[in-house]
Amino acid sequence: MALTRFLRGLTRNRTETRPDHGDPQLRGRRYSVPFQAVWQAGLAEAHGILDEVESDALEGRITGEARTRIFRFVDDVEIHVALDGEGWTRVDLTSASRVGQGDLGTNRRRIIRFLRRLDRRLEAEGLRTRAPETSG
Repeated sequence: MALTRFLRGLTRNRTETRPDHGDPQLRGRRYSVPFQAVWQAGLAEAHGILDEVESDALEGRITGEARTRIFRFVDDVEIHVALDGEGWTRVDLTSASRVGQGDLGTNRRRIIRFLRRLDRRLEAEGLRTRAPETSG
């Protein structure tokens, strides 16, 4: 499993969440929390990890740039917050490197880190109620 992730990191420079993603950590999040609360928490977390953050609440989109630690490469990050068809507030992300053929797993780690921080923030505010993950 670790070797597979390493090889994927050498050949992919974009990671995104999907409800049916093969990696459970990359299935995004569903919360039984009102959109506005999740939006505000997501925006606060985005300001903590991204540069040049822009947001559009009507579209449910937060965008920004993240830089890699060593070489300072720029990656584009998009966070989408919306209500799904069942009334849950859904959060999905895309993180993509601007240069190179592989990211050595940086985009995957960034997404997982953001989602964990969002979970903790909502939990600290007494709002975290995640829906069970589904595979489709």
